[in-house]
Amino acid sequence: MSTPQTPPYFKRHIFFCLNERKNNEACCAQHNAQAAFDHCKSQVKAHGLAGPGAVRVNKAGCLDRCAGGPVAVVYPEGVWYSYVDQADIDEIVESHLKNGQVVERLVTPEHLGR
Repeated sequence: MSTPQTPPYFKRHIFFCLNERKNNEACCAQHNAQAAFDHCKSQVKAHGLAGPGAVRVNKAGCLDRCAGGPVAVVYPEGVWYSYVDQADIDEIVESHLKNGQVVERLVTPEHLGR
């Protein structure tokens, strides 16, 4: 017997790496990741995108893509972004989180890991 598909609780999640490494090792926290997270959260709310059936902005520990940092990843699509400033976050919110269009210029290159 199959069960009917229910819509996901959130349409999209965006996870921001906020990891801070010891001994001055490269990490997203060194690149204002907390400020980017805070800005994204406020923009998602301002656009009316927050909440069940819409978008959830989440903090994450190390996402193991340090070489591309700071990074964020959007699910369910699994699109990884490397961003620089608030304008990049605004573009991700407007284009991807609101309209479902990937911001190609900000996609983290596949080969970049830790």
